[in-house]
Amino acid sequence: MLLETLDSWLATGKGGAELVFRPNRILMHDTTCTPALADIAGLRDALAEAGQDPERLMPSLPVDVSVDHSLAVDVYACKTALARNGRNEIARNSERYAFMKWASHNMPGVRVHPPGTGIMHTINLEQLATVVVVDDAGFAHPDMLLGTDSHTPMINGIGVLGWGVGGLEAESVIFGQSVSLAVPDVVGVELTGALPSGATPTELALVVTHVLRALGVTGSFVEFFGVGVSGLSADARAVVANMAPEYGASTGFFPVDDEVIAYLRRTGRKAELIDSIAPVFRQMGLWFDPDERPQYNRQIRIDLSEIGPRIAGPRRPQDCCLPKDAGREIELAIGRKLAPSPADVSTVPDGAVGIAAITSCTNTSDPRMMMAAGLLARKARRFGLRPPDWVKTSLAPGSPSAQAYLHRAGLLEDLEAAGFGIVGFGCTTCIGNSGPLPSLVEQAITDGRAICAVLSGNRNFPGRVHPKLDLAFLASPPMVVAYALKGVVTGDILTDPIGRSGDGRQVTLSDIWPTEEEVSAALAKGFQSDDVVQEFAQAQKSTAWAGIKAVKAAQFPWDPASRYLRRPKFASRDETSRLGHYRAAPLMVLGDDMTTDHISPAGWVDPQSAAGRWLIERGGNPEDLNVYAAYRGNWEVMLRGLFTNRLAVNALADDLPPAHTVLADGRPRPVFEAANLLQSAGQSSVILAGDRYGMGSSRDWAAKGVALLGVRAIIAVGFERIHRSNLIGMGVVPLQIIDGFVPHDAGLLPSDRFEVTLPHQTLEPGLETDVILHCKGAAMRTIRCRVAVETLQEVETLRGGGILPGILRSFSTQRNRQR
Repeated sequence: MLLETLDSWLATGKGGAELVFRPNRILMHDTTCTPALADIAGLRDALAEAGQDPERLMPSLPVDVSVDHSLAVDVYACKTALARNGRNEIARNSERYAFMKWASHNMPGVRVHPPGTGIMHTINLEQLATVVVVDDAGFAHPDMLLGTDSHTPMINGIGVLGWGVGGLEAESVIFGQSVSLAVPDVVGVELTGALPSGATPTELALVVTHVLRALGVTGSFVEFFGVGVSGLSADARAVVANMAPEYGASTGFFPVDDEVIAYLRRTGRKAELIDSIAPVFRQMGLWFDPDERPQYNRQIRIDLSEIGPRIAGPRRPQDCCLPKDAGREIELAIGRKLAPSPADVSTVPDGAVGIAAITSCTNTSDPRMMMAAGLLARKARRFGLRPPDWVKTSLAPGSPSAQAYLHRAGLLEDLEAAGFGIVGFGCTTCIGNSGPLPSLVEQAITDGRAICAVLSGNRNFPGRVHPKLDLAFLASPPMVVAYALKGVVTGDILTDPIGRSGDGRQVTLSDIWPTEEEVSAALAKGFQSDDVVQEFAQAQKSTAWAGIKAVKAAQFPWDPASRYLRRPKFASRDETSRLGHYRAAPLMVLGDDMTTDHISPAGWVDPQSAAGRWLIERGGNPEDLNVYAAYRGNWEVMLRGLFTNRLAVNALADDLPPAHTVLADGRPRPVFEAANLLQSAGQSSVILAGDRYGMGSSRDWAAKGVALLGVRAIIAVGFERIHRSNLIGMGVVPLQIIDGFVPHDAGLLPSDRFEVTLPHQTLEPGLETDVILHCKGAAMRTIRCRVAVETLQEVETLRGGGILPGILRSFSTQRNRQR
């Protein structure tokens, strides 16, 4: 069957069949593993209540968990920041970390890497990936994995096949199910030429993101080929591969070649592994040939020699622009002209940089760019340049080995002098854990000035970096330092003065930008291949982590007073299918680009919010309620946080507050309260949305939340891949509008009803169906939709009410067979 499918694809470019994918391992981080582990603990409880042994629910393949998503930048620009931020992290999250340790102590195969060991994708790149796997029988196959984070394709940079899935899908794989996927379109990106001096992999990644998002590669597999690939380091390839979710693809794959071998050697892999890779990959026909012309569904070309300085923003990662156009892009985004810079240099100007963060696995995993940032800081220090007081600066490398090579190269002090001392080893600002803003910035926002973030991350959706910042630009690590020194994003950083030296001279970027030779010299001085292994091993010995106690028990002892952990409602046999024939009320009507950040809460919990009040009523400190990500094991908090992003505008009525809706009575209510009223009345509900619904992180709660609201279907113009599968995993049906109907422009009212007909028996992948819109006093309207279901496995998941009930049924079936 597989050979027939491949033959058909080669002949026609279309497969028309499904592939079964079996990874050899799973990768998670602490905020995706917490809800997944809560589900598993709930499933164990359900098994025990059914008279079965809960310990039968055990992982069938290795699961690595990185604790990287909970570190916040509370303290910065001082030598004690690293230690103090680490202590705060443990204090805030010790209960949740104890839960993770319970899982690792009671489920062999679950391995937790403590705080401080680095970002999951960097750990995967530097530590976990083997490129080739040899089983007990002596058979070799490529290293393959799934990760519960959308940036899992970063590992594609060294020829390891992997992509991001939701935690629900990962749970099914953990317990022995395979992944079924329709044969994807494969898009080839031919790279020619070579990056010019001064151009960074970040700029290449931003250009690739811009070009491929415009081309439209959602759900496709992207593969890079051509002679230009050979001139890119493995680190640079990983930067480009990391951005796959930003350009919409499942993968951003680079093949295995000598540079991959060199990378494994540089990061301290064992010689016996390294020596085995080339012979095996040559024998399998997977070794890279730069002159080869593979066959693809579609193909484009990018000339590396044309890559130059670029940033992306101010609201989407695909919006690549020249640095000189940043001010204009901000004006277009906010709908007004930026005010001229004030004469008083202590006043925060319009277009100021409020946050400048070297952060994220995306770019901090490339030592060359980190060295470039350090060298730029050194030159700026010699001129006496420092960022203005309003800029919050931070450096959070993806790996603790970065501290070692920066120190050995003598660049740590230079970075600290520019405000970029190490604040921790974790995702920090890239995922919204940027901590409090400087008081000067808070006041400037209150006064109506446009404040921006500049970060070396991968996403800049409004409110992602910080709830009060709608504007952010993605840039390379050295460019982040440069923008911090300039203090504003307006003008042209390539030619404008960045500041004045101690003797009054105007200093420009060309005065402080490091040469390629200087970067190479710093690498030669600072980098040692044993750094990665030694620094990681040292971080694994964390005394703070060792001090967290965990129980040894087959079932987790839920604490009714806990604010962080609640037994999940949906890990139950009671979940039923949401298919069938029904008339549904519109719970919300949303626009385009509703990201998972808009749907599911992120960032700090506002004490005035519904979730904040719930926590405070149960003893939470209103001055420090932690971030929503810390509560992903508590459905009560997450339910109350849905759609609280102020850009999740509900078009059912004018001027609705965030996370509010209206029912037929016209009274504004919180969404979760309105949903409860509908469910109590036996009324079905749906959510309507525009295009690219569910962009962004592989956040289960964006699907779990709407499932708890009782939503039976999401009717949208278009879906992003991971969120679409997450909805199916929760039993919620994704219906894609295919006739041009635009919900947020249709003047929909709370009294309207949507008639959906999806019988269990006739559901199939890609089924087209009519949704009938019934409006009071008006003729019915037919909305043509396609059920966004791609495989028979997904059909069965919807029929069964979701993945978790399916896991329970499979274990019950196993026991009945054993009897």
